[in-house]
Amino acid sequence: MVVVAVIGAQWGDEGKGKIVDFLAEKADVVVRFNGGDNAGHTVKFDSKTYKLHALPSGSVRKGKEVAIGAGCVVNPAVVLEELAALKKDGIAPKLTIDGRAHVIMPHHMALDALEETRKGPNAVGTTKRGVGPCYADKASRIGIRFADLADPAVFREKLKAFHEFKTKEIRCLYGGEISESADQVFEKYSEYAQKLDGAIGDASALANDAMNEGKLVLLEGAQGTFLSLDGGAYPYCTSSNATSGGASTGACIAPGRITEVVGIVKAYVSRVGEGPLPTELKDETGQGIRDKGGEYGTTTGRPRRIGWLDLVSLRQAHEINGFTGLAFTRIDTLAGIPKLKVCVAYELDGKTLSRPPVSSEELSRCKPVYEEMDGWKDYSAEEWEGMASRGFEGFPREVQDYLTKASRFLRVAVYMVSFGPSREETIILKNPFSR
Repeated sequence: MVVVAVIGAQWGDEGKGKIVDFLAEKADVVVRFNGGDNAGHTVKFDSKTYKLHALPSGSVRKGKEVAIGAGCVVNPAVVLEELAALKKDGIAPKLTIDGRAHVIMPHHMALDALEETRKGPNAVGTTKRGVGPCYADKASRIGIRFADLADPAVFREKLKAFHEFKTKEIRCLYGGEISESADQVFEKYSEYAQKLDGAIGDASALANDAMNEGKLVLLEGAQGTFLSLDGGAYPYCTSSNATSGGASTGACIAPGRITEVVGIVKAYVSRVGEGPLPTELKDETGQGIRDKGGEYGTTTGRPRRIGWLDLVSLRQAHEINGFTGLAFTRIDTLAGIPKLKVCVAYELDGKTLSRPPVSSEELSRCKPVYEEMDGWKDYSAEEWEGMASRGFEGFPREVQDYLTKASRFLRVAVYMVSFGPSREETIILKNPFSR
């Protein structure tokens, strides 16, 4: 039995989709454990690009058994859209949606937009997909789960009370209105349930049975460590935990059964939305990296904020997640920059910090302490592939030094190095599924 959790080590958008897709080749079961369709994973192979928001990235592997875990909140319309898009290319994943997962309803999307508007200058940059309000209802124990959706009588009864309560909330607190009646919502979501008939089940049992049989299980996270509700820069975060602990709770498996935790590290940092980003670049260098890397949100299309690699935050990410290995992405995007900077400490009010402060306000005042490293020249795709064919030692010395710097700082081995969007553009130093 091998259970591998793939975790974003930064602020999301680290390239998890590609790494999950790569590892899914050997995995028997792939389970997404957190988030909703506010996050997007991009997978590219055979000159085709798939952008998934609700389905696990492992879904593009033909015949793969995939699951959406209890820790997710799910818009069934998005799931059906993505399944239909894959079907056009002859891909039909064996999907299980955990009956414990909560359903994103029209009220959640309406509330998401209204609440963000009400916050004004304190808005956190939500995607308005209803994810936060759905998690809030889950925590308040008034939400509707897929197990409810699968039972028409139960769904109708719960929806009636839910619709009445949420309509009053929207009307009285925000002066808004819901255009759909409870009956209309019932009919629409009942149709979703019928189309997903057979998919709603027990993802926890699926994963645990697979482990008991000695199979290979891959746990896929959305967002990144510093967007996590507990370990992130609150309130500029998501509403779930994108950490290895979240992998356990979201997939409903025992934490001790996770054998490998692979931290996905972009060679620089990026994030979408508001909140502190200590190494942020607001100059031509940052814009150049953004344009070269196509750093625009998969879900929102918003330009991502760019910064130098931050080893201080990565060290804390390691402490939170317990990485057994690192997978670096976007090494090719930094090519052509003569001198690179790496953050090795923070300064706050005259003090040197080795960890990020808990307070987001204090974090926003931190100044990065940099070490400068030599960059590497720009290479063609063919040249990168030629270097990769020789393994890690085939990379230029500057690339090796850059990766080794981070590895030694964190005391975590490098497992994988990605230098392009396709499956083939990856060097494997160690496959965590290797027995």
